[in-house]
Amino acid sequence: MRTLRWLSSAGLVVVVAVAAACSSTSTTPTAPLRVTGDFQGKLEIPDQPLAVGVTFTSDGTATVTIPAQSVVDKPLTGVRTDATDVAWSIPTIPGNPSYTGKYDKASDTIKGQFTQSGKTFTLNLARGKVAGPPRPQEPKPPFPYKSEDVSYRSGDITIAGTLTEPNTGGPFPTVVLINGSGPNDRNEEIVGHKPFLLLADTFTRAGYAVLRTDKRGVGATGGTLDTSSYQDLTNDIAAGMTFLHGRSEIDGKRIGLLGHSEGGYLAPLYANRPDSGVAFIIMMAGPAVSGSDVLLEQNRLILAANGATPEQIDEQIGFVSTLTAILRNGDLQAAKDFAHQHNDSLPAERKSTDQEVDALVTTYMASLITYDPAPALSALRVPVLAFYGSKDLQVSAAQNEGPARTLLAADPDATVHVFDGLNHLMQPATTGSPSEYAKIETTIDPQVLTYVTGWLTQRFPPGH
Repeated sequence: MRTLRWLSSAGLVVVVAVAAACSSTSTTPTAPLRVTGDFQGKLEIPDQPLAVGVTFTSDGTATVTIPAQSVVDKPLTGVRTDATDVAWSIPTIPGNPSYTGKYDKASDTIKGQFTQSGKTFTLNLARGKVAGPPRPQEPKPPFPYKSEDVSYRSGDITIAGTLTEPNTGGPFPTVVLINGSGPNDRNEEIVGHKPFLLLADTFTRAGYAVLRTDKRGVGATGGTLDTSSYQDLTNDIAAGMTFLHGRSEIDGKRIGLLGHSEGGYLAPLYANRPDSGVAFIIMMAGPAVSGSDVLLEQNRLILAANGATPEQIDEQIGFVSTLTAILRNGDLQAAKDFAHQHNDSLPAERKSTDQEVDALVTTYMASLITYDPAPALSALRVPVLAFYGSKDLQVSAAQNEGPARTLLAADPDATVHVFDGLNHLMQPATTGSPSEYAKIETTIDPQVLTYVTGWLTQRFPPGH
């Protein structure tokens, strides 16, 4: 579930460089040599240095990789280089981030300063490829099961993903993984963590087939997320179900959905379609209250955790409240106009670009904010597991556990569980703030993997 905030972003950090000019006795001007290859360093932010990697090409372009922010090979723009100087800026990022530095040929390093929102930090780069943060749970090949890249049609677009299956047995009970909000890939990668890759590996090793896909407009999947509605996204689930029913090794009567965060909205919504064929639902931090209520609470909790003053929190909650009220009235243009007016009223260091404002107020975001899960949840009559983390600040257990129990009360097999000390990704957390996600090595607490696998095997044992 994405957060809706109008605060200065930590931004991206990037570097571009060029070597000293080539010496020549020719009278013909010679272009300066360009640095090529990989460089890495740390942006010296107090108490939270950020690893940065930059790859330079011979044509003078460059890309940046920031593992902690899930930025991989992002193109850099506005590059200016000469014999010793380096300069660049990043468009569409709040705070007008820019970099100036110098390349030293003798040491093969770039030393410079990164500036954003009026603050300057040292960023020095040395030869080498940036290392990703430790992720000890990330599954690595070779896998003891089949893994196949698959694709299928959903209306006018192609959905792409990965289907994993045990090597023997079948037909297999199957789990379809449904992404949280925002542009997620099939692994639901965030700050270097790949929770859906880990879930797929865990379930497949336990005897289940697992389908995970890139969301609309991400990876190899077509379409555009911002112009998509919840009808479109549930149609994509339907297309996945049709694809699975066409595979002889899949047990069509035992296909269930696991939705994380927003996926916990979409899974029950699709399951209530006539003849959906869904055998079970697992909601991993799936909201049980309206999208507008979730957004208001997550803004309040995250701002407080990040040290915002009561006045700053009240200002933000007032903005989100008004914006969501306009969206609930169905006027997308009025909501966009209001968001632009609010942004224009902010001090320069907190302003977003016009493109960022437009990207926030979209058909897709309106679907999330205006969605009420109560009808779909209360109508479920298949086995349901809904679980939350007590330190989740994005989908608060305190806000959602009670409504989930109430709405699922008529379901003959519904379990609602809260894991103590875990955050929105089901990591062991200190505060639960999203700023901690990258620093925690654990992708999903092993107790969660054991609990969910146990719940599944009790109800839909492989080989039966």
